[in-house]
Amino acid sequence: MIETSGLHYRETIEVLNPVQSYHNEQDADSQHDPGRKRWIGQVLRFGLVGGLNTIVDLLILNMLLLLFPTSSTRMILIYSAIAYSLGAVNSFLLNKYWTFGYRQRTTWREVVRFIVTTLCGIGWSSIILWLASNALHPILINTTIWANASKVIAISGTALISYLGMSLWVFVNKARKEQTQFNTPVPASVPTQPYTPPAPTRYGTKEALLEGQRLNASSGYEQSGAIEYENEPTRSHSMSVVLPAYNEEQVIANTVFEVLHVLNAWCIDFEILVVNDGSTDQTGEIVEALTGAHSRVRLITHATNEGYGASLVSGFAAATKELVFFMDSDGQFDIRDLQKFFPLIDTYDAVIGYRINRQDSWMRKLNAWGWKQLIGWVLGVHVRDVDCAFKLLHTEFLRRHPLETRGAMINAELLYRLKRAGCTYKEIGVNHLPRLHGRATGARLSVILRAFRELFMFAREWHREEQRLAMQRAKRELPTGS
Repeated sequence: MIETSGLHYRETIEVLNPVQSYHNEQDADSQHDPGRKRWIGQVLRFGLVGGLNTIVDLLILNMLLLLFPTSSTRMILIYSAIAYSLGAVNSFLLNKYWTFGYRQRTTWREVVRFIVTTLCGIGWSSIILWLASNALHPILINTTIWANASKVIAISGTALISYLGMSLWVFVNKARKEQTQFNTPVPASVPTQPYTPPAPTRYGTKEALLEGQRLNASSGYEQSGAIEYENEPTRSHSMSVVLPAYNEEQVIANTVFEVLHVLNAWCIDFEILVVNDGSTDQTGEIVEALTGAHSRVRLITHATNEGYGASLVSGFAAATKELVFFMDSDGQFDIRDLQKFFPLIDTYDAVIGYRINRQDSWMRKLNAWGWKQLIGWVLGVHVRDVDCAFKLLHTEFLRRHPLETRGAMINAELLYRLKRAGCTYKEIGVNHLPRLHGRATGARLSVILRAFRELFMFAREWHREEQRLAMQRAKRELPTGS
């Protein structure tokens, strides 16, 4: 088996080499002036964020003026400071993760620097607003026009201060290093540290395990427990593995190789369904090459980015095995943790994971906690980790209970369907690893807004359906007249 895995890996590399060469040629053509392009891109993104913040700022200011009308310059300054401060939260998130590409965890030093920059902006905004309002006040009679004109002038004057403060102080060091890494051509089609199965020895698959552990240790994390491959019993169920992928060219090959290696060693009848959700990078080409080298790998392609839930639904619909298992393809989960799920799947209708020591920023953890509380309140679903993308289910359940949502709401709906159908599930802790490549998309504003929209839209329909079913049951239970 190890010899076969090694041969497949070498064949796959040969298939991917033309894709890599073409990609590197394109990268070389785009690297003539990375510094200027990076600066122009930053300015454009900062301008877009500033435009959005201006809209938020003005909306809050006008809301305050509508609720508490005033013509006092002092009150206008207070209203302006409140609007500016609330818009600062949006500015922090978008400028950190988008404008300056700062991927490190948020630290208190970073927050303090941002607060100081924001306070300087508020101070300068107030000074400019005071000067502008005194200059415009004699010629403008309408209070609302006067306040908004002054505010626009103040925002224009403080934009430069905010940009310089963030680019030269708040998000300067690691952001620039990371931008430089992003602009350096990386062979997208071949993993940075590919898993290369060792030559066959008398140690068999255990030697492969030790090699895999060595690779994982060199990648910056450690395994929580060794899984002995030798004498592993053949599983009684076949399984479809669904891997949703969006712009994961740097990690998708490694993820597929790892799943192939582990499940082959476990002697499971399985298939791997990679759902390319309209990726704009080389994710589709890489997986297409893998399908030619590995018959167990299948590619499902969305022409456009339809959403995380839509990817899972497409994978579920294409599954042909008895069980369905899905996990993210970003390399933050260890497929070996699935071994703990198999003994439970015949006792429970589903086995769901929850992340141990979640490797995300405190902001994402806070968002996840709030989302979990909201899901519990609206849908009555109470689990440790709603959105953990490491779940094992019976395919028949997904056939009988088709999912309706297509965004990040999909995990919550899946748990709600299990609860509503009276199914049982078991929660098991799984390792969560640092994200080494690519960019997470779950925290994008559009993704969050879509999840909230789907939650309240479908929750209303589901509750109405529950009420109709309850009324029908009540009617059936009523005693009939003689």
